[in-house]
Amino acid sequence: MTRQQQPSKRGQMILYMVLLAIVVACMVALSMCDKPVEAPDERPSGGDTLDIAIEYSPVTYYTYDDTLGGYNYDLLRMIADSVGRPMKFHPVVTLQKALAGLDEGRYDVVVAQFPMTARDTSRFAFTQPIYIDQQVLVQRRGSQAIHSQLDLAGDTVWVVKGSPMIGRIASLSREIGDTIYVHVDELYGPEQLMMMVSAGEIKYAVVNRSIARAMASRLPNLDRSVPISLSQFQSWMVAKDRQGLCDSLNLWHEQVKRDTAAYLGLQRRYFGGTFPTLAR
Repeated sequence: MTRQQQPSKRGQMILYMVLLAIVVACMVALSMCDKPVEAPDERPSGGDTLDIAIEYSPVTYYTYDDTLGGYNYDLLRMIADSVGRPMKFHPVVTLQKALAGLDEGRYDVVVAQFPMTARDTSRFAFTQPIYIDQQVLVQRRGSQAIHSQLDLAGDTVWVVKGSPMIGRIASLSREIGDTIYVHVDELYGPEQLMMMVSAGEIKYAVVNRSIARAMASRLPNLDRSVPISLSQFQSWMVAKDRQGLCDSLNLWHEQVKRDTAAYLGLQRRYFGGTFPTLAR
């Protein structure tokens, strides 16, 4: 039985490595293409059009064949159709790029896996909560897998650059009385970090639970059972001095929520359920 399983495991690992190599090549190409800030498609659209930086992820925004999807993307499309406000979407791979574009005025709104924290409210204006999420540790399944936050003492976890998870891990280090080292990745998003864990390139990554769950069927050798944070609100971000736009987004969101069947149907499609605290 053991001999029959070995080729399957080796074949699965080779597949993971090939997929990782393809993703790495694509991410490098995208980062090189994204560098010129003066590129025409990076300039503000002007007029009534909202320029929205939206992060590639299985929950926020994705492409499959000729189909575009994602909970945040579909919700924003519902809002655009409801209020008649044109929106232009700018897909981004890295959170840092999106936040820089917001600071520079190239984007009006940033939609990404970025929980609302007290520290970050001094820098950005956050909309009302869009959904609830939680940060979890992603690791490979097996006898070496850890089962507690305490077991991370002296180890290194990977997070995307600009993520508030960095602050959470620093707090966790103080709570357990030992150092947890953080590698801040400047190139990849959470989906790519998960693929690197799956392929054995890195040991641990911290990502949002919704992404880890969405990737579960594609990366079945990963464990996501260890929580790193409590449940947190996920919101959209605008520049601190654009509170009026933030208020409008909240108003439009409330307007869409009145179509209860469509709104709750969207939650069920992406999360398998609804959020009672947000669906009123």
